[in-house]
Amino acid sequence: MSVGLAFVALGLGGLVSLGTSWVLVSRLERVGARFGLSEGLLGLVAALAADAPEITASVASLLQHERTIGAGVVLGSNVFNLAALLGLGAVVAGGIALHRKVVLFGGAVAVFMATVCVLTVAEVVSLALGLVLVLVVLAAYAIVLGAHRRVFASVPLPPGWTAWLTTAILEEETELEEAIRPQPGTRNDIITAMGALVVVVLASIAMEQGASTLGRHYGVSEIVIGGLVLAAVTSLPNVVAAVFLARKGRGAAALSTALSSNNINVAAGLLIPAAFLGLAKPSSSGLLVAGWYLGLTVLTIGLAYIGRGLSRSSGWLIMAAYVAFVVVLLATT
Repeated sequence: MSVGLAFVALGLGGLVSLGTSWVLVSRLERVGARFGLSEGLLGLVAALAADAPEITASVASLLQHERTIGAGVVLGSNVFNLAALLGLGAVVAGGIALHRKVVLFGGAVAVFMATVCVLTVAEVVSLALGLVLVLVVLAAYAIVLGAHRRVFASVPLPPGWTAWLTTAILEEETELEEAIRPQPGTRNDIITAMGALVVVVLASIAMEQGASTLGRHYGVSEIVIGGLVLAAVTSLPNVVAAVFLARKGRGAAALSTALSSNNINVAAGLLIPAAFLGLAKPSSSGLLVAGWYLGLTVLTIGLAYIGRGLSRSSGWLIMAAYVAFVVVLLATT
């Protein structure tokens, strides 16, 4: 691929992916509503659809044996998501109000996923064990969101735990219901979603190919191409959605979008493909990106819990942490 064509592929692929991702998310939400999914599961479906560019770009990189780019896309995208979805969202909206139970419920899962991701990337735990841990927790989270009343009835928990979890889930579902509220889907929505998915996949492959070509031509390291360039471009659909939710005062929905997106990225964008295609060997730059993802997750959850949400100053702090990440990564590669 020529340099000129690479610029076109990266730019046009980003625009096409951004526009088509909106279609994909909206149609999948309608399809989910048709099958009676709960608001919590609809939020996961929306996050999965919006993550299609990151997941595709990561898998495309792994297929090309560019494992550093593949890991960088996912991990860098997760760092970018926290800064842009929650940090920028709080700054633009003047603050995001959150219930502490919602923060702890979603935050505990997010911190666990980030921790397992770092340990797996560092080869402290095996890829197989990391994948099992991530899938078990993600599946349990989805089951509790989708059928928490039946789950609590069939798996007796201490009354205090049941009441706490029920309140946290209902508070999140209330905001998601207001934020999503899709119409029941039709057969045309299913067909449109499938077509949009194909377009997003092709656009993401074009972005990955374009970015890789430009990186080789200009001597830019793979971790910068994946962790900064592709991570930012492929995350744009999530950013637009989260800022919109924050401005509408739907704090829990914005938090759920950001954390669910990151959780799905770890599972579907990194560990599952790596189980078949391999994972990049530990490197200082790769560990830096993974560690920053975990650290920024803990910082964001901590600020949200202490402040019962994210104030504008907290948003600036999260964004400043991302800028520091960019500076350090560029300085060390």
